[in-house]
Amino acid sequence: MADYYLQIDRINVRYGDIQVLWDVSFEAQKGEIIALVGSNGAGKSTSVKAAAGLVPTFGGHIRIDGQDLTGGTCRRFIDHGIILCPEGRQLFPQMTVYENLEMGACSKESAARKKETVEKIFTWFPKLKERQKQLAGTLSGGEQQMVAFSRGLMGLPKVLMMDEPSLGLAPNIVDDIFHIARQISREDGLTVVLVEQDVRKALKLANRGYVLENGVINIKGTAEELLNNEEVKKAYLGI
Repeated sequence: MADYYLQIDRINVRYGDIQVLWDVSFEAQKGEIIALVGSNGAGKSTSVKAAAGLVPTFGGHIRIDGQDLTGGTCRRFIDHGIILCPEGRQLFPQMTVYENLEMGACSKESAARKKETVEKIFTWFPKLKERQKQLAGTLSGGEQQMVAFSRGLMGLPKVLMMDEPSLGLAPNIVDDIFHIARQISREDGLTVVLVEQDVRKALKLANRGYVLENGVINIKGTAEELLNNEEVKKAYLGI
């Protein structure tokens, strides 16, 4: 386990008196894409929120590049390069596309490199360049997801957590976002943790995957192993 860049080791989460995660562990190498898959309510979103420092944990550890961030503030997680693209996009609707992107450059380094990062994003998503002065709330759902994903990249993440990026979007938009995520992971060593209900799509992008059920990881393996796993096929792939 010490060889992994990101290490989520046996974390537990409670909401009030209700425990929702039990000893959840997953890990990723630098530049690796891992998928957390499972049905609605399985604990996927809570897992990445906890891994990003947004939800308190009890027991276990969260480490990046050997640094133990367990119990740290959200700012500490951001400063170490862990950034979450939340479910539902959560943009600032009365701010322009460009202003929303600026909000992502929230560290000293990312602020210094803001112009360079914006230029990259506009190369990847020309539509955002065209609409940079448009209010984010007037964009289509797919365009808003591009902004949310790009806002995450503005922070120069080392680990990017993507929570249900394909939800309600046309397949071609999702393919574009996943293509860019794969490209950055390969070229820049970005580690991606992808939460998805679309198990097939997630595992086609990922190197490895973890299946969550009722707050517990009960199956893990390479993406190919999970795509060929009989239990996964029956429960999630309709085979």
